[in-house]
Amino acid sequence: MSRPLDEWKVLPHDDLVRVTDDILTVTGEISMPLMALKRRMTIVRLKGSRLAIFSAIALDEDEMRRIEDFGKPTFLIVPNDHHRLDSKIWKDRYPALRVLAPPAACEAVEELVAVDASAVDFGDPDVAFVIVDGTGGGEAALEVRGADGLTLVLNDIVANIRDEHGIGGWLLRRMGFAGEEPHVPGPVKRAMVEDKAAVRAQLLRWAQEPRLKRIIVSHGENTGSSPVGVTSEINDLAGIFRSPRQTSPIHPQ
Repeated sequence: MSRPLDEWKVLPHDDLVRVTDDILTVTGEISMPLMALKRRMTIVRLKGSRLAIFSAIALDEDEMRRIEDFGKPTFLIVPNDHHRLDSKIWKDRYPALRVLAPPAACEAVEELVAVDASAVDFGDPDVAFVIVDGTGGGEAALEVRGADGLTLVLNDIVANIRDEHGIGGWLLRRMGFAGEEPHVPGPVKRAMVEDKAAVRAQLLRWAQEPRLKRIIVSHGENTGSSPVGVTSEINDLAGIFRSPRQTSPIHPQ
């Protein structure tokens, strides 16, 4: 894994993409042995033009100006202890940022930057900071409700890496990070999932959301071709944690 950054360093990244009126995302790369791993930052605009930065990435100055035109960086969300690489340099650039991290990640995050809270009310009823059940307090997510429905901003609990090629792609598949559909990576299940039943229940609660529209993930392609498709994908993910006596989740017709 790359070392946390001490100064503003721009690694390869794409341009910002507008997902909804109040959500931007951008993908970048970090160097890993034999591969470059793609990662995503998601920016959610709250009421009052305040911004929540989820899994921060340092961007070039043109793209940083686009972020600042979009709103005021207010919250820096470090969604788990593996996504802290750019946290210090973002806090250095925007000292007024409030840093949020899930409880089990705070000790590691605080090696780089002080954590202000592990729970928060954004002052916006449409955006919620969530600790994913069953992860031992180690994984955060966002629920963002907008005019077109519910967007889930997830981190490592779901990956959707499909198009990696060469040695790097082979390694990602062998390690369980890449596949043909959204999935819970094997290393994440082993390292992060402490209560399979609780993770399954969390996924099923999301699947039952009537206005579920899309999932934004930190690694891989976002989903959201249709609400029915997204619901089916989450039901399939929940099935990973089903005990032998439990019936399969119900898929929408």
